Parts: sequence; structure tokens; C-alpha cells
Amino acid sequence: MTNTNYTELSKSDDCETIINQFIQDIPLRNAEIGRGTIIKRALPSRHKRMIGAWCFLDHAGPVSFPKGDGLDVGPHPHIGLQTFTWMIEGTMLHNDSVGSEQLIRPKQVNLMTAGYGISHTEVAPDSETKMHAAQLWIALPDAKINMAPRFDHYPELPVVEKDGVEFTVLVGEFLNAKSPVAVHTELLGVDLAVKEMATTRLKLNPKFEYGFMALEGTATINGHELTQDNMVVLEPGVIEIDVQIHSDSRVLLLGGEPFESPILLWWNFVGRTQEELQHAREQWINNDARFGTIPNYQGPRLEAPTFPDRMHPSK
Repeated sequence: MTNTNYTELSKSDDCETIINQFIQDIPLRNAEIGRGTIIKRALPSRHKRMIGAWCFLDHAGPVSFPKGDGLDVGPHPHIGLQTFTWMIEGTMLHNDSVGSEQLIRPKQVNLMTAGYGISHTEVAPDSETKMHAAQLWIALPDAKINMAPRFDHYPELPVVEKDGVEFTVLVGEFLNAKSPVAVHTELLGVDLAVKEMATTRLKLNPKFEYGFMALEGTATINGHELTQDNMVVLEPGVIEIDVQIHSDSRVLLLGGEPFESPILLWWNFVGRTQEELQHAREQWINNDARFGTIPNYQGPRLEAPTFPDRMHPSK
């Protein structure tokens, strides 16, 4: 559907019906990370593999635990992607094989660019008792997939208030505010938080596909109920949408142009061919210099799982 057609239809009584043709509800599934921490996994899903370059989305928490019993994820490798951590509550210590050490605090973003190869750890400090975060992966485009690894920390992000909603712009540009987070494709990430119930109309880029995920509470996306058990996805073509966020709720909005190439996602790797992923696995098993070391971590590395016989590209 073209922008002109949509604009004309949006003035008619059939506006909501038309928009709903672009909307899909996707169930979330439970997964386990670290020391028994249960998370909600939205991407990848058999219903939707990617939203733009966003190819992985986990929602961890909110959870409370005794001191010294928090998340402890030992050294593990990545290639072909950026890991993006949005911290809502608690703290987490990041260490990686390029020498970075960074404590992430609430309302901050850690962005690790794996490129050709990196390894890292994620450990809750011994004094920490809470965790609430969203962790996402961004597939690197073909021209950047083997770029040099690096790590960036973003302690401050732009915040805009409108219609009773606090919008924190995590990635890209929204409401005339631009995030400093450096990505390599056209992407959007926004945290929407309210104390009291609020209704707002969001202007969207019709070239983007979008996803809404509830991090706290519930919301309604153009009449579609959004809970912590589902994700609401919009296909390209929508230019605006009505959002009602219920009291004490928080919603994550993701968007991006459909990704340029099919990808393969296996374990912690993103690539284009099965052979390159299998080669990276063998290098990790053999302690190849590609993934470096993290000398100050006391504990075992994560073991690579068995490689599948056949993989299917995602897009």
C-alpha cells in the first residue's frame, strides 16, 4: 500500500480496519539464562524473525535475588552483530576481550560491536539484588559484518515528554530527539514509560516495520492488547498509530527498514553462510585468537553446543 493510499484511507471510517491489516500479535516464549534467570524471548520467533536489523530480543526481569546470587554469564563469543543492553533496574558488569570493563546502571545503554569476533562476560556485582533489562542483538550489514570489534557505553540518552509519556530515545531519531548510539542501519528504539494512564498518537516511518513489547504493565496498540506475554508487530506501510499505555507501565518500541540480506543466527553468532558459523564455532572450541581472552574472569568459558545439520536463513 502506498503512502498516498494510506493517507486517503486514514481519513475514512475504515482507518482502524485498514491499520489492523498491518498488525500481528506474536506470543513470547520463556527461556533460561545464567543461574536460572527466566526471560521472555520475543525475537527470533517462528512468527517474526527480525524487525529491521533487530534480530534478537530478550526481556529479563524484573527479578530480585539474594546478594551474590545474581546473573553470572561466563566468557562466550559473538560475531556479525552488536549486542545492545538497556538497563531498567539493577546493575551489571561487562568485561570483554578488547579490554573493556564497564558497570551499566539504570537508564544506560551498553553497545558491544562484535564484528569479526569478540568474547565477553556479564556478571551482577556481589552487592546487587535486582535486575530488569532488555537485551537485543543488531545484525551488522554485509559491508560491516567483519568490522573490528569495539565497545561503547552511553550513560545519557535524550528524553522527551509528550501526552503524559516519557520517551527515551535509545536508537535513531524520534520526536526531534536523536540518540547518540552508533548503529549501521536505519533503526529505531524508544522506551515509553508512564505513571498514569496516557494516550498518544505516534507518527511512524512507512518504510519501517515495528514491534511493541511491554516491559512493565500493559498497553493497547490500535486496539490490540499488549501484555508481557505477547508482542505487537506492524508491517511497513503504517504512518501513524494510536497507543494507550496503562498506569505504571513501560513499553519498548523497535523499528527499522527490512534487513538487506537473509541472515543465519545460531548460538551467539550471526552470519550469512553455515560454513562461516561452523568455522567460528571450531575457532572458539580451539581457543583461537579471534575471540581473545578475559583474564580477570574466574570461571569456565561457555561451551559451544552441537552444530545443526542444516540451517534456514532468517529475514
